[in-house]
Amino acid sequence: MYRTTGSRLTAAAAAIGALSAAGAANAKDVLGVSCKSPPPAHCSGEACVPLLADRGNATDPKTGRKFWLDYPCDLKPGDKVVFILNIHGAGSIGQWQRHYFPAMDYKDKYKLVVATPTAATERPFAPGQPGVRVWVADADDEHLQNITNLVFDAFGKQNIKSFWLAGHSQGGATSHRIVCSDFFKNKVDGLLSLSGGRIGRAEINPRFGPPKADGSPPDPRPMPSAMTAPPLPACEFSHIFETGEHEVVSLPATSPLAEKLGCAARVEEKDIADDQPGYVWDYARQGYPVWGMKARPGQAHVWVYPKCQGGRVVADIERLDKGHTEGLEPHVTEAIVKLMVAAPGGKAQHPS
Repeated sequence: MYRTTGSRLTAAAAAIGALSAAGAANAKDVLGVSCKSPPPAHCSGEACVPLLADRGNATDPKTGRKFWLDYPCDLKPGDKVVFILNIHGAGSIGQWQRHYFPAMDYKDKYKLVVATPTAATERPFAPGQPGVRVWVADADDEHLQNITNLVFDAFGKQNIKSFWLAGHSQGGATSHRIVCSDFFKNKVDGLLSLSGGRIGRAEINPRFGPPKADGSPPDPRPMPSAMTAPPLPACEFSHIFETGEHEVVSLPATSPLAEKLGCAARVEEKDIADDQPGYVWDYARQGYPVWGMKARPGQAHVWVYPKCQGGRVVADIERLDKGHTEGLEPHVTEAIVKLMVAAPGGKAQHPS
């Protein structure tokens, strides 16, 4: 399991204390969750460790499974929201993902509803290895669908401006698997792939993976001399891809999805600079750059493919000197949220 330690402990303690203060903003309960700003169970570094076992503040009544729900505290009747289903990677859980991609920090500013669940199954990646929590169709797809229906019903389909799947690593692979399924294809407006899952593959670093038990880098994996690109998705949506610089050999300068959508050639936007670190990382195995170091400030390159049909967003983001597990820094998180909010939506109101 990814675990956390490190900086901003004093600030985190103050934030956690503030949650119980009378000044915390509250709105009417939604799905049994009282709205609070800053979000509940908000933590940084080692302050997150005792909270990782908490599966959430909301319940899927059909399965009894818990998930995290964060939503704006100042919603008025008729306000439109962007719904993000935030899916963790293998070996992680919802509470870690909630802080890895902390869209919750911008829920009030950009009117975001963020649901962050936890997979049910633990399986080994290889024989003899310990089990890690992973998404499995038979065990989890119903739960993801139930959460979607709960949010649509609670906030009103007519108020869902757009709906995004966001997934890290195996959570991103799960998002790709379900995005054009019968249930999701007429609901999802955008897909955010965090550390894996670019449409138009980015070549993976041959030494990608966690370090060995002694802390040394993994053996290089054999890379095929040629890779057949997977077919383009059977449904349409906006797509944002984010990766750490050390995870990939390089980012392609073209995108088959952008070509399909008639976008113009990619444009490099102003770099993002963060002077604050992300909240979490895999501190039990941090130290190998490809897998990830301790969370720290950083910079990121952003490329956008403009003028896509229907205003769709296609973008690539590369975080410099980062690997697979460092949580996203605040400015790069907000930049991604801005792209998501700017993308067109409407499938919830007008399913085809």
